Amino acid sequence: MTDSTSSPLDNAPDDIKLAVDLIYLLESNEIDPETALSAIKIVKNDLEAKLKAKQGK
Repeated sequence: MTDSTSSPLDNAPDDIKLAVDLIYLLESNEIDPETALSAIKIVKNDLEAKLKAKQGK
């Protein structure tokens, strides 16, 4: 018997779960796609800088 409260996302990798959460957050707040993409680029640059700094230690 299958648990009716389970979701295909329950076994998904963490990055997929996070992506789904972010998409939901953007859509539920009716964020303009161009604004969202611009913000994502800023976040990407910030995270890449943090990774680069971490690797340099």
